[in-house]
Amino acid sequence: MNRTTLSLLAGVTALAAVTGYAALSAPEASGKDSAQAAAVLPVERTSLLCPSPSTSDLAETAYTSFTPVTKGTGSDGKAELSAAAGQSPEKSDEKTDEKTDEKTDEKTDEKPVLEPKEPGKPVTGDASGADSPALVGTADGKFAPGWTVQQTTEVTAGTGRGLQGVNCTAPDTEFWFPGAGTATDRTDYVHLTNPDDSAAVVDIELYGKDGSLETTIPDGITVQPHSTEPVLLSTLIDEKQTNLTVHVSVRSGRVGAAVQALDDKLGGDWLAASTDPTGSLVLPGIPKDATAVRLIAFTPGGSDADLKLQLASPSGLITPAGNETLHVKSGMTSAVDLGDITRGEAGSVVLTPTDRSVPVVAALRVIRGKGADQETAFIPATRPVGTRATSAENTAKGTTLSLTAPASTAKVKVTASAGTEGGTEASQTYTIKKGTTQNIDLPTPSGLKGTYAVTVETISGGPVYGSRTLTSSQGEVPAFTIQTLPDDRGMVEVPEAEQDLSVLQK
Repeated sequence: MNRTTLSLLAGVTALAAVTGYAALSAPEASGKDSAQAAAVLPVERTSLLCPSPSTSDLAETAYTSFTPVTKGTGSDGKAELSAAAGQSPEKSDEKTDEKTDEKTDEKTDEKPVLEPKEPGKPVTGDASGADSPALVGTADGKFAPGWTVQQTTEVTAGTGRGLQGVNCTAPDTEFWFPGAGTATDRTDYVHLTNPDDSAAVVDIELYGKDGSLETTIPDGITVQPHSTEPVLLSTLIDEKQTNLTVHVSVRSGRVGAAVQALDDKLGGDWLAASTDPTGSLVLPGIPKDATAVRLIAFTPGGSDADLKLQLASPSGLITPAGNETLHVKSGMTSAVDLGDITRGEAGSVVLTPTDRSVPVVAALRVIRGKGADQETAFIPATRPVGTRATSAENTAKGTTLSLTAPASTAKVKVTASAGTEGGTEASQTYTIKKGTTQNIDLPTPSGLKGTYAVTVETISGGPVYGSRTLTSSQGEVPAFTIQTLPDDRGMVEVPEAEQDLSVLQK
């Protein structure tokens, strides 16, 4: 046997050993493909990144961590959220490298901001003021599948006053944010957080109503290891743009990204990334008392997109008069004001191609209140609930779960967890009729104390899309924030492997 054959055989053997999931079996005598269906197993490690919550001295931030109980996990595991090294100088010892005379930060052994003790029960932490750092978190073992962290900040006055909420996100290499702006009243930042040991290089592209805009950073932004970089969008372009699409792409490394959209008069919120560009989109859970809704869309491809616009209401799909279709020019941000489209009922926007399918990203800017007492939140296009979606930090009052099934009737199971300070979980099954949106009366955990988490599982039919709205009162201001409910990706398909000795003969 020659050296090449021995090397290939060793490589095949090592691959089977490392994966731990591969099953080697002889092929059938018939020579037909005998590959079995992939096994669905819990993920073993999850990373999450939370942006710096606020620049306001009045900010009060709550963090809530939750991992649903998942069958098939082991008994070991750990999860924790800690301050990003580059954002926590008071938690670092500054030292000088004798060879380079450069100052370095060495992290000290500080207590994590959050450290859950067991799956199935949420835990909370808090922070105050303008100096709260970005957080970097990892979970492994039994804490990894479906690990979700909600960051909610209340600001009582100033730019962006109101409720600002965001789900801490997994690191990635590309993000789309339709709905940002650099208008006179807006102060929008894109927050970039690097969880890794090496620097990340990130490009930020901006697209307005007339197309691509030249920015001041053609060579990209370097985000140092274990640190965060908030970038003020108005410093990247000279002109004012009411509706922008922000494209974040990573040349090297990976980051977490989110846009903080703040308005002098209309409050503000976090704008999460839209789902990847696709031909049909669902933007679920417009509050029934929304006073103004704006749809912002963008197509990154080389072709224009023509979309049919429908509202999934409690009674079925409705085509809004005057807004039956939306034409999105290639490379240009399109926006249309839909007014009080829900007219006092729950609703979700459904976008489908009128002819050929062209990839699109989209988001809604939603306003509640009137006059000087208005507040803003955003709903990006999102992935379906899928196997299971998870939402942390829900309250006995002030939480609305909205679910829509645009294509076919679906049955879902909704579970409310034990509270952070006590209580017993409760579950209930619901049917969401085809083409409708329903605001769900959540099951209430018995003996609830504190906040609780919600999981939504698709039992049959669908797909189902969802969002969760949190509300609070700031005098006459109807403060609120909305987070969508995509599949929490707690389970992963692991394909069966099969022996093929023919590779050794090539």
